[in-house]
Amino acid sequence: MNARGGLGRYGEDLAARRLAEAGMTLLARNWRCRDGEIDIVAADGDTLVICEVKARREGLFEHPMAAVRAGKAGRLRLLAGRWLERHGGAPPAGGVRIDLVGVVVPGRGAPVVEHVRGVA
Repeated sequence: MNARGGLGRYGEDLAARRLAEAGMTLLARNWRCRDGEIDIVAADGDTLVICEVKARREGLFEHPMAAVRAGKAGRLRLLAGRWLERHGGAPPAGGVRIDLVGVVVPGRGAPVVEHVRGVA
């Protein structure tokens, strides 16, 4: 596995832990279909959560929270629809929400994990 893949997996592990600590039920990780991949699919009560995870090393690139722009948000909405098609069809009573977890890994010390609900 390359360094980028290792950082991404580490970020997804931290994100999954954060979501579980927030009381969410993890349904899938790295779910794929022909249109792309969802990093984490979770249930937050009766809401389906499609979660994008962005991990960065401190200071090397833009902050991970700036990484989801209109094109990516549209892709996540499309993927949410694909998930629903394959897992029951109708949205749950609480609807569908797209969240972002940003992880910044410093040169020293603990990573900073930030969860933002309803980004798109």
